[in-house]
Amino acid sequence: MSAGQRLPGTPEPDHRWDGHGDVIVAGDSFGMRGNRPVLLQHGAGQTRHAWKGTGQALASAGYHVIAIDLRGHGDTSWAADKDYVYEAYIADARAVIEAEFDEPPVLVGASMGGIVSLIATGERQLDTAGLVLVDIAHRSSRRGGARVGSFMQSKRQSGFASLEEASEAISAYQPHRKRPRSLDGLAKNLRLGGDGRYHWHWDPDYRAGRDGDPNEKYARMIRISESLDHVPVLLVRGGSSDVLPEFAAHEFCELAPHAEYVDIAGADHMIAGDQNDTFADAIVDFLIRRIPSI
Repeated sequence: MSAGQRLPGTPEPDHRWDGHGDVIVAGDSFGMRGNRPVLLQHGAGQTRHAWKGTGQALASAGYHVIAIDLRGHGDTSWAADKDYVYEAYIADARAVIEAEFDEPPVLVGASMGGIVSLIATGERQLDTAGLVLVDIAHRSSRRGGARVGSFMQSKRQSGFASLEEASEAISAYQPHRKRPRSLDGLAKNLRLGGDGRYHWHWDPDYRAGRDGDPNEKYARMIRISESLDHVPVLLVRGGSSDVLPEFAAHEFCELAPHAEYVDIAGADHMIAGDQNDTFADAIVDFLIRRIPSI
């Protein structure tokens, strides 16, 4: 299966960069170049468009923001060699940072993008000025993660016969959200395959190469979380999230005692889509206080 054909109405990215290996990274920018930089990395199954409101709010606060499509997602190309280990995502971020920023950026990452940002910062694979984790920490709920994974893989081969069918699937997955009046926004999330059916914009093999001993991975994340004292850290949790349990958020704050913590009531795992204004306000407040733009 290939990435498929972009649908009419899908916004073109502001930028494209040579990423790691054969991957071309797509992204949008907000704010003035030369201001304090912020790099936004979305979660699995999302795109850079999930950050639009956040990017605009940060730009208004004086930051230079870039939101990228992670490899295998959106308008960023799929890895022909199925290289989807976290280090490959970090290498893509490094390429964008070197091309666009003159100083270390603040990394803001949701879910999978948060894990990438956490590893990059904690292991100092990237030089960063701060870290914002969005509904992700050193560990997550297996049940919540399985629910997300099941949704992403449910139509891996068959796809959808229509946009309406895809919309029904999304509504079943996110019953707490109001259904959109128009299906036009789905153009950002789907591609037309060679079989004439609509498929999600992501590579179904986006997790390739990331399996391993769970105890070793957990120990690594503990070490990383204890190694963040060189930067300001904010953890934002969706109050209704089934991916990041409240006890795990508090445990992370014990591992990184200097971290700030915000719990956003009424928000699920995809916080920016559920409570965008409250979410953006929390990040802007943190950055202005801890990593000011001037």
